[in-house]
Amino acid sequence: MVRLLLSGLLVFFLGIPELTWAASTGSESRLDLTQHTVGYFALLIFICAYVLVVLEEYTHLRKSKPVILAAGLIWIGIALAYGGGSDLPAQAARHNLLDYAELFLFLLVAMTYVNALEERRIFDALRSWLLHKGFNLRQIFWLTGVMAFFISPIADNMTTALLMCAVILAVGRDNHAFIAVSCINIVIAANAGGAFSPFGDITTLMVWQKGVVEFWEFFALFIPSVLNWFIPALIMSFTVPQSAPQTIDSRPVPVKRGAFAILALFIFTIALAVTFHNSLHLPPVLGMFTGLALLQLYGYYLKKTYHQARNRGYVDPFESVMSQAHTHTKAGFDIFDKIARSEWDTLLFFYGVVMCVGGLGFIGYLELASNLLYGQLGATYANIAIGLLSSVVDNIPVMFAVLTMNPDMSVGQWLLVTLTAGVGGSLLSIGSAAGVALMGQARGHYTFMSHLKWTPVIALGYFGSIGAHMLINRSLF
Repeated sequence: MVRLLLSGLLVFFLGIPELTWAASTGSESRLDLTQHTVGYFALLIFICAYVLVVLEEYTHLRKSKPVILAAGLIWIGIALAYGGGSDLPAQAARHNLLDYAELFLFLLVAMTYVNALEERRIFDALRSWLLHKGFNLRQIFWLTGVMAFFISPIADNMTTALLMCAVILAVGRDNHAFIAVSCINIVIAANAGGAFSPFGDITTLMVWQKGVVEFWEFFALFIPSVLNWFIPALIMSFTVPQSAPQTIDSRPVPVKRGAFAILALFIFTIALAVTFHNSLHLPPVLGMFTGLALLQLYGYYLKKTYHQARNRGYVDPFESVMSQAHTHTKAGFDIFDKIARSEWDTLLFFYGVVMCVGGLGFIGYLELASNLLYGQLGATYANIAIGLLSSVVDNIPVMFAVLTMNPDMSVGQWLLVTLTAGVGGSLLSIGSAAGVALMGQARGHYTFMSHLKWTPVIALGYFGSIGAHMLINRSLF
């Protein structure tokens, strides 16, 4: 049965005689499959998978599932098109897998640290501090925006947005207008903050690890990123009243033992990754895993000294009576629990995207797209269009496609596409992970239409940041 199915697929995919002949002769030249059945099949599969990704909020089908399946089907088609007589598909697939492996492991360490900080209640303590300082609604609007902008370069933009949105929901209560405009502000700030840091977004991380932009060169985007957030935030702030929020009855939240030490280790780990890349010319993921080892050792220390700390009077305020009676099972800190709580759907989705886009590139579609965008439009207009596209399509496949195309551009142009791909998702609520997450968290308050109403204002920030970059960093073009 399996043999019959494979034979049928082989006949279906190898419908064009000259391509079959090229594969059967053992030629090691890459085939142009853009007008072949395999190419059309791959495009159809990818489009169908991505439609399911976009509809995730309605279907409740995790976005990783369709793209992983699509990746497998695309590469099956490619392998059958080459007739099994060439090593080129395997070499290309391994190359894409290596790209994915480095980014996967890097992100896994970063997510583990973020989960550890969350478990140690760093983020809850920050939120509690904001709620108890007596700020009025407009001050909270600005504070959550500023904090989202500066936290997202270290944590990912979705985690940052969820943290700040929790503050807005606690303060706003039933104030629909305040919650909606504040959520928009948070999404813009989180996306803009991630655009000037190699760690702020998966797209910037991809550009840095590819080596087309050096670590410190990303910070040339700081002022454009600030303007991208500040311009719409300033206009939206006039709609936010300066009245006091409703009384907050919750108590301040203390952090757990070792919270600030883990935060310091996270910063040190980032420094290690930069040092490994810039000074030792090694993959930055090696520095990240060295930092993970330090977190593991510190977690071991927390576990071993847990009973001593309790004997000296330390009481974990979040530990239940039941867990206090069984502290020998999970005493204090479990590093593998933090690893297990990583955002696996995102990590697996990233695999599917890398392999799908890599397959389309191997078929030849990315070369066609590169000729159309960068050959006819020119780098500047193409990079601006890339940003507009990322408001509809997730910026991860968009940026990976650009990196796979690898157009010959100056550092200024690479920074431009990094900026536009990072902040273009703010134009629509579905354009970034932060926007999609907040539509779920603030359901009924923050919607696609409430965001769309402010899209012209957000576009002012988008084009303002592009103009600022081309003016301030003109020496890089």
